[in-house]
Amino acid sequence: MTYTISPAADGIRALDKSIDLCYMDPPYNTGRDFFNFDDRFKSSADYRDNLIKPVLIELHKKMTKKAVVVIHVEPRISHHIRIACDEVFGENNFVNEICWKSGGNHHSTKKLQRAHDSIIVYSKGKTYTYNAEYGPYSEEYLSGTKKDDRGHYTTSTLKNSQPDVISRPNLCYEWNGQRHQWWISKERMQQLHDEDRLVYGPSGVPRVKKYTHELNGIPVKDLWTDISQIQGKEKLPYATQKPVKLLERIIRMFSNPGEFVVDPFGGSGTTGRAALFTGREYQLFDINPEAKVIFDKSIGGILPF
Repeated sequence: MTYTISPAADGIRALDKSIDLCYMDPPYNTGRDFFNFDDRFKSSADYRDNLIKPVLIELHKKMTKKAVVVIHVEPRISHHIRIACDEVFGENNFVNEICWKSGGNHHSTKKLQRAHDSIIVYSKGKTYTYNAEYGPYSEEYLSGTKKDDRGHYTTSTLKNSQPDVISRPNLCYEWNGQRHQWWISKERMQQLHDEDRLVYGPSGVPRVKKYTHELNGIPVKDLWTDISQIQGKEKLPYATQKPVKLLERIIRMFSNPGEFVVDPFGGSGTTGRAALFTGREYQLFDINPEAKVIFDKSIGGILPF
């Protein structure tokens, strides 16, 4: 697990092992010099074709069949990232565009203030690693559920309302005076009835109770508002640093323990720190020697926070 001083494409080209997940937070073509790195390009096309696309080409060669690439940018430039990814990975391998509520502190009287970043995900193939994440049920959500002596629950239908579209003749039978095509077998229906897990409507059609304490929680979707910007001791002397919690979620979602994570624009090394916490191997690259110094100091303890 190392941090190497190297241009992004060159570093990936030199790798001697396959990549399971690539996360990158490249320059955004802001036209600014951030001291830690120069973010000035001739044009958006120059940025896309001479910085981003060569990295994607090398990545595609080294990624495993189930690997994904996750690219963190701002909305102003995200369409150029999508164009480059469509060309290298194929538009059918687009997975998600995640909106992360990053806050933002630049005020403008001429347009809406940006409050989110775009996190773009592409896979190498049709089958890729994805581990769903769940959040806890809020009090507001629970207040809208029903409750019995077992706890809070919601209900879902057991009746197939489109039997002509999704035909399952073996699941067509009479229950409680109702003959329909159902989603479960008659034996399973009887079991749920005996366990008092069915709720019957006025017509006698049953619905199944789903208790919140037996479920995983609220699925994390493509709008992330629950991870804050960097605060307190986590802040390092590096521009555009991202929160460790954000990278931990990305790594958990799109890779498995023990797999190999690469960040070709390593920066302050958030990807490496998150990989350590989640049990992945990692390789970081950056052209700025100071970035490696900051990273090495940050894991000296293992972390300063």
